[in-house]
Amino acid sequence: MTSFDLGVNLADPDTFARGFPHEAFRRLRREAPVYWHPQAHERGGKGFFVVSKYEDVRHVGRTPQIYSSAPGITIVDNQADFEAGQSSMLQMDPPRHARYRKLVSGGFTPRRINALEPMIRGLANEILDEAARKPRVDFVTDIAAELPLRVIARFLGVPDEDRATLFSASNRLLGFEDVEYGTTEEDGRQAAMELAMLAHRIGEARKAAPQDDIVTILLKAELDGDRLSDIDFIAFFVLLTIAGNETTRNQTSHTLRLLLEHPAELAKLRADPTLLNSAIEEALRFSPPVMYFRRTTKADTTLRGVSIPKDSFVAVYYPSANRDEDLFPDPDRFDVTRTPNEHLAFGDGEHFCLGASLARLQLRSMIGETLRRFPHIELAGDISLLRSHFIDGVKHMPVRLSA
Repeated sequence: MTSFDLGVNLADPDTFARGFPHEAFRRLRREAPVYWHPQAHERGGKGFFVVSKYEDVRHVGRTPQIYSSAPGITIVDNQADFEAGQSSMLQMDPPRHARYRKLVSGGFTPRRINALEPMIRGLANEILDEAARKPRVDFVTDIAAELPLRVIARFLGVPDEDRATLFSASNRLLGFEDVEYGTTEEDGRQAAMELAMLAHRIGEARKAAPQDDIVTILLKAELDGDRLSDIDFIAFFVLLTIAGNETTRNQTSHTLRLLLEHPAELAKLRADPTLLNSAIEEALRFSPPVMYFRRTTKADTTLRGVSIPKDSFVAVYYPSANRDEDLFPDPDRFDVTRTPNEHLAFGDGEHFCLGASLARLQLRSMIGETLRRFPHIELAGDISLLRSHFIDGVKHMPVRLSA
């Protein structure tokens, strides 16, 4: 097994607090597209294989019979994390994953998601109204974080008084590597417990008084006599809270950041608002919020001539796949007119993000309304990135809401 000095440690959260190391991944795609990374994460684990090219990332995602999700999805090898994730869709392989996905997919039909647009656009403007009254605005905490938080709260029937729990718990679950949040691994587990208790309370309320909402749909969904158990429902509630809050918040922040950092592209969008969809897709390609998922090999295998033993960790990196020179012309250029744009920001294969349509709707609503109402919005300070080896997050982004 050969390796070379990559110059960065992909298991170290500090590596990503300075931004995703695209230069290192350009080298990997060119010299070692399947690379043995000997360093392990500080929380425990072992070395892992890094997969950096588009077609290889898709192959791993579409071959669950070899590359399993069940043992865990991060390079951290932690028994408590493994046990906590066993009821999550993210840690399911076929055929269990397919049955589970069919059970919950009724809440994410195009008709149901499209029907949410007036509500989501109204929430976006409500949030912008509140932000405009503040003397200083942090786009992340005052705007980007608020929309998915309120949408998921409505989507899951979370009472207003419990909304803060969603925000706090998701931060603590995914952001505990960052000292700013002042939390620990144990606090992350406590956050998961808080969400589980909230889910249980809401589930019991819907059993007693069903409503026309996704919680009732999930609890009543049936496939060949199977229904979601209480544990399954709680696991899906927690997954939706994290995936629907944290990732959408970060993608909204990255999208505005990229537009403000590329004024010529922003000018194109202002001149032609019909480019909003392609601009959002380009931001998803350029800076996806989830940096990688891990798979574990179920048998000895080979990828691009590299032997990968059974029980190896294999990490597929989406920001690298999204800039693969073989698929994307001039991949390091942010281009709001780029088409086609078959990025992998939402994953691929059986684990393609179930909430992709909801995320896109929120991005269109918040970015579209922000640019419409504040045509001269600009950065007003330094951008602060999250210290995490897994989530490409934006913690703070001061802006001036200039109309």
